[in-house]
Amino acid sequence: MSRRHFIFLFALFLAVELSRANSANDFFAQGVALERAGRFPEAAAAFEKSAQAQPAAGTLVNLGIAEWQRGHAGAAILAWEQARWIDPFDARAENNLKFARAVAQVDEPQLKWFEAASLWLPPDAWVWLAGASLWLAVGALTLPGFFRRRKSGWQQALAAIGLGIFLAAMTANVGVVSRTNLGFVLKKNASLLLTPTREGEVVASLNTGEPARRLRTRGDYFFIRTANGTGWIARDAFGLVNK
Repeated sequence: MSRRHFIFLFALFLAVELSRANSANDFFAQGVALERAGRFPEAAAAFEKSAQAQPAAGTLVNLGIAEWQRGHAGAAILAWEQARWIDPFDARAENNLKFARAVAQVDEPQLKWFEAASLWLPPDAWVWLAGASLWLAVGALTLPGFFRRRKSGWQQALAAIGLGIFLAAMTANVGVVSRTNLGFVLKKNASLLLTPTREGEVVASLNTGEPARRLRTRGDYFFIRTANGTGWIARDAFGLVNK
């Protein structure tokens, strides 16, 4: 690739990103104005478009507020969980979730230990940490030999620390991947079915905002595990935390 082609592609990439950012900002501003006017369904639609153009924790927090105000507790809980996916330290999302779950009388999702550990940093940060720590360990072990120098104790210790951080980061990355199967019921009294069909026998009725774990997918249905057992639920009645 020539230098001219590289510059052209880089400029095109910047233009696309700027366009997406401007669109996200426009939709966000519309959502704020509509929310202040009490037009919550329209506000939720605007925040949804903003989040699609450029996902951001603040946008999703506002989306959750609009959904809650229009009486969609499940969609609100999902939006706030998605905000925490991007920024695990967002206090607004955490406080809203505590309040919403107390009102809706639903529990938090039950996380495995490595999934809970993956909440300590944003998902992308674990990827970067794994890569950086691996290169640190490899560099500490190989560079002395490359420069024909004897490995010292501190270099071996640095390699051990790097390897330890790498293993911890990879474990957290497994937790991140596992958490992509977590989701929340979006509709009141959603049916948990025995088979993935409209005529399927109802196994249980689920509360809006109730957490569940997707096990597999078939057509327009997810097979999920909830506190009430396992079964099939329609796609439009269940939202995944990471689409």
